[in-house]
Amino acid sequence: MSVYPYVVAGVLFTAGLHGLVNSRNYIHMAVSLTVTQSATYVALISLGSVRGGQPPIAQSPQPGRPMADPVLQALTLTDVVVSVVALALLLALAQQSHSCGGTLDPDELARVRG
Repeated sequence: MSVYPYVVAGVLFTAGLHGLVNSRNYIHMAVSLTVTQSATYVALISLGSVRGGQPPIAQSPQPGRPMADPVLQALTLTDVVVSVVALALLLALAQQSHSCGGTLDPDELARVRG
């Protein structure tokens, strides 16, 4: 098993977390959260992969050959759906805050009343 997918997942998580902490724009925060969630895709797929393995659903499975874990693949697909829904919600909230407050900066928006 290779360590590279875990390094990539760590780098993606760190980059996304850095963007979340240092962002002053709601859209940038939403994109940074999406990058952070991408780290979970890489981590889940690398956990379920088997070197020299076959897919979990095959037309002619070969006995004695290991299979990739289908549960982690299903969790990754669920994670992608949750990520898209969260991004859509965050972008809708950013659009609403811009139309009501005229800004996407959280600090400036805190001063807006109404």
